[in-house]
Amino acid sequence: MQDTITSIINPADEKGRYLEGNDLDKLKQYLQSGALRVKAASQIGGNVDSIISKTVEKSLLYGDITLPGGNMYPTRRYAACLRDLTYFLRYATYAMLAADPSILDERVLNGLKETYSSLGVPIEPTIQAIQAMKEVVTQRVGAEAGQEMDVYLDHIISGLS
Repeated sequence: MQDTITSIINPADEKGRYLEGNDLDKLKQYLQSGALRVKAASQIGGNVDSIISKTVEKSLLYGDITLPGGNMYPTRRYAACLRDLTYFLRYATYAMLAADPSILDERVLNGLKETYSSLGVPIEPTIQAIQAMKEVVTQRVGAEAGQEMDVYLDHIISGLS
C-alpha cells in the first residue's frame, strides 16, 4: 500500500532525480484535493452506521435475499453482510485518502470473488448494495467528495464483476 506521495517520490528517489513536470502536477492535484478527502473521510467515519443501514434499506432489505431461504437469512448471514459492507466502505475510504486503489486489491479484492462463490454469497446483490452505497455516501458527503469515493467503490464493483 502506497499513498500518492510515496508512489511519486520513491521512483524519483531510486533514480536519484528531482521531481518535475508531471510528477509535480500529480502531487499538486493530490494536495489540493486533500481537504476535501479528509472532510469526506471524517463524515463517512462519523456516520458509518447510518450509511450502512441506508445502503441496506436501498438495496437489499426488501428483496428475496432477506426472506427465509435467502442469502441474508438467518440473522448471522445478515450480520456478515453488514460486516462486509462496512469493510468495503472503510477500505474504500482508506483508498480515497491515499488516492491509491491498490489498497482495495491487497486488502479486499484478492480472492474475494472466489470466496463469495465458494460460500454461495450472491455477487449481483453485493454489487447492487455497493451501487446503493455510492448514492448514500454522495448524499452524506456531497457531490464532489462523492465522485471521489465513487472511484474506489467502482473499483470494488469492478473487482467483483
